[in-house]
Amino acid sequence: MTEQIKALAKRRNALILAHYYQTLEVQELADQVGDSFALAKFAKETDADIIILCGVRFMAESAKILSPSKTVYLPAPNAGCPMADMVTPDDVLLLRAEHPGAAVVCYVNSSAAVKAVSDICCTSSSAVKIVKSLSEREIIFVPDQNLGAYVAEQCPEKEIILFNGYCPTHHKISEQDVVDAIREHPSAYVLIHPECRKEVLNHADFIGSTKGIIEAAKKSSVEELLIGTEIGVLEILRRDCPDKRVYSIGSTFTCPNMKKTHVEDVLACLNGEREPITLPEDELRAARLTLEKMVELGG
Repeated sequence: MTEQIKALAKRRNALILAHYYQTLEVQELADQVGDSFALAKFAKETDADIIILCGVRFMAESAKILSPSKTVYLPAPNAGCPMADMVTPDDVLLLRAEHPGAAVVCYVNSSAAVKAVSDICCTSSSAVKIVKSLSEREIIFVPDQNLGAYVAEQCPEKEIILFNGYCPTHHKISEQDVVDAIREHPSAYVLIHPECRKEVLNHADFIGSTKGIIEAAKKSSVEELLIGTEIGVLEILRRDCPDKRVYSIGSTFTCPNMKKTHVEDVLACLNGEREPITLPEDELRAARLTLEKMVELGG
């Protein structure tokens, strides 16, 4: 099946992209593996006609927003993002009405419709930089309360208005989980994603995006690593760093939506058995502005 997929992708001028949280089996099919924003940039920069994005819906939408002329497929159509679903355009508009002088910073983990009513997007790695760059003192940050709280701590000169969204996978990790993990591995280097709660982040040696965690873990001279993000990163590091001992902070660090994509789904896209991503033209245009502003500031 892998050989069939590779041959079909070449024939149809298709690019296969996979997020770090996908299964290794799916990642090994991909032409490029990366975090959500890197995948959207790969989609924009390629001359491929077809993009098959192995991830969740907001990622495929972002690829379509930045590459409107390309055909974009989400292999698992029911792979959503609970955090993205927690905020609606009406929620953003209500916050705007309550804080008319505030700028709306929208985490890239959000729907195209929410991006369309925001001022600028950010990633977990660029959130602090983007908030600091804005002239407005008051910032509405949606949808992730944990990333927003981390940004607020790094930007004391700003007043950050938090929404109550969160990533269920990262949010359910408790301070006790990280304390227990450190007790079991006291000499480990602790790397945690900012989508985790503040009390969890307080125990980190390194706080960063998925890509940042992978790069920092590979560069670290410490032989024992404690990883505080989705289990897919653990699998990547165990494969790529055989000289290191890599452990997860919690036993429940799995995103069920990221595991919905199977090799057969990728083949179905290439065979035209999936519907491509479509977005209303006005929504697509407005959302593109927020993403392009983010790109201009270094993404």
